[in-house]
Amino acid sequence: MEIGISTFVERTPDPTTKQTVSANQRLHDLLEEAVLADQLGLDVFAVGEHHRPDFVASSPAVILGAIASVTKKIKLSSAVTVLSSDDPVRVFQDFATIDLLSDGRAEIMAGRGSFIESFPLFGYDLDDYDELFAEKLDLLVKLNESEKISWKGKHRASINNLGIYPRPYQKELPIWVAVGGTPQSVVRAATYGLPLALAIIGGSPDHFKPLTELYRNSYKKAKHDESKLQLSVHSHGYIADNSKQAADEFYPSYHHVMTQIGRERGWPPMSREQYEGMRSKGGSLLVGSAAEVTDKILYETEMFGLTRFLLHISVGTMPHAQVMRSIELLGTKVMPEVKKSVTRNA
Repeated sequence: MEIGISTFVERTPDPTTKQTVSANQRLHDLLEEAVLADQLGLDVFAVGEHHRPDFVASSPAVILGAIASVTKKIKLSSAVTVLSSDDPVRVFQDFATIDLLSDGRAEIMAGRGSFIESFPLFGYDLDDYDELFAEKLDLLVKLNESEKISWKGKHRASINNLGIYPRPYQKELPIWVAVGGTPQSVVRAATYGLPLALAIIGGSPDHFKPLTELYRNSYKKAKHDESKLQLSVHSHGYIADNSKQAADEFYPSYHHVMTQIGRERGWPPMSREQYEGMRSKGGSLLVGSAAEVTDKILYETEMFGLTRFLLHISVGTMPHAQVMRSIELLGTKVMPEVKKSVTRNA
C-alpha cells in the first residue's frame, strides 16, 4: 500500500487577506513540500497539469525534474498529464529524462483532463476529445515498450522505424491511466494492463465501486496477471491536529475554488453544510484529524482493494506552514497506521 500527495500547484488569493503569493514563491514552497514528503518516507509526489491563471503547473515535467534534484526516494508522477492535447513522444522523452535524473523514480499518470483550456491552446478540437486520448495512449504505450517503433494514427504524424531517446532508467516507465468516472477509460486501462487511478472528488465513494469492479473484470478478461493489478484513489483532503481545526482551516480556500469552478460550470455556490456532508464518513473529502483521515483511507482501501492512495493537498492556496503541517501528519500519523492495518489484514 502506497501513500502519497498530489497537487496542482494552485495559486489563488488567500480568502482572508485577499493576497496572492507570486508564482516564484509558490514554486519554492512546492519544493519544500516535496522535500518534506520525501524525508517523511511518503511514497509518491504527483503534480498535475493545468493551463489557467489560478495554477502554476502548466509543465509538470519541468517541476518534477526540479523535485528530482532535491529528493532521494519518493516516486515522481504527473497527476495528470493531459495526453489528449500533448505529443506522446515529448511526454515520453520528458519523463524518461526525469527517470534518469531521479535514478528510476518517474511515472506518468495520463488522463483526458477535466479542464479544456489546453485543447484550443495547442490547436485540438474538443469534438475529438475521446479519440485523441485513445490514439495517443496507444502511441505512448508503444513508445514505452520499444526503442524503435513504427506507428500510424489519425491525429499525429506517422512514425516510420524511428528511435525514441533517451530511454528511461527503469526498463519501462510506469504508466497509470487516470479516470474521473468514464467506463470507457476504465476498460481501456484494463485492456492495456495499466494501473488505474480513480479521482473521487465529489459524491460518495461507494458510488465508484462499479467502476473498480469493471476494471477488475476487464483486466481479468484481457488475461493480464492479476497479481500485478494496481488501483489508486486520488481525493481532496487536509489534516490538522484536530477535526474542527482541519475543517475551519481548509474550508475558506476550498470554498473559493469550488465556488469559482461552479460558476464556470453552472453549479450552485459551495455551502458550509454541503462541505460538512462531504467530510462525513460517506463523503468524498478527507478533511479532519489524523485518525479521521486514517479511517477514511482504510474504509476506501477495503472497499476498492486499493494499492495506493493520493491525498490532494490543497485545493486552493493555503498558508505554507499549514500545508507543511498537514504533510507532516500524513507522513508521521496517517501513513504508519494505514500501512500497519493493511499489512495486518493482508
